[in-house]
Amino acid sequence: MSTYTAVVTWEREGAVFSDNRYSRAHHWMFDGGITVVASSSPHVVPVPMSRPDAVDPEEAFVASLSSCHMLTFLWIAAQRGFVVERYHDEAVGVLSKDAGGQLAMTSVLLHPRVTFAGDRTPEGRTHEAMHHEAHDQCFIARSVKTDVRCEPVAAGV
Repeated sequence: MSTYTAVVTWEREGAVFSDNRYSRAHHWMFDGGITVVASSSPHVVPVPMSRPDAVDPEEAFVASLSSCHMLTFLWIAAQRGFVVERYHDEAVGVLSKDAGGQLAMTSVLLHPRVTFAGDRTPEGRTHEAMHHEAHDQCFIARSVKTDVRCEPVAAGV
């Protein structure tokens, strides 16, 4: 078993607070020493209470799923003797009402574009199968009830 931690901090910084117009900007700190400026999404809480230049939880959720899929895919490719030169994903998450009428991240669509190097490159079905295997093995995708799908872009050389 492994445990993972994040420290999330927020300070009122003199705002009235009871008028609900306080800043939602805060910080995420991780054990490697990285601090990320975070905020509520400006799609949910308007500016200036949100910071559009900060990472919001919804974006982080999408990035987490994309990152986990990529890392698993890279491992699978290496195990099969394929050399990945570049991996690029423009992942999209949708915040909408779920079956119970509550806002939720209802879907995440990954669009990985993988460029391979060398003489060995996976053919279309093999490439797709590797993405399906990565999806099945991704810890994060297996941990959420959101519909997480992957539509890989054709393999590149």
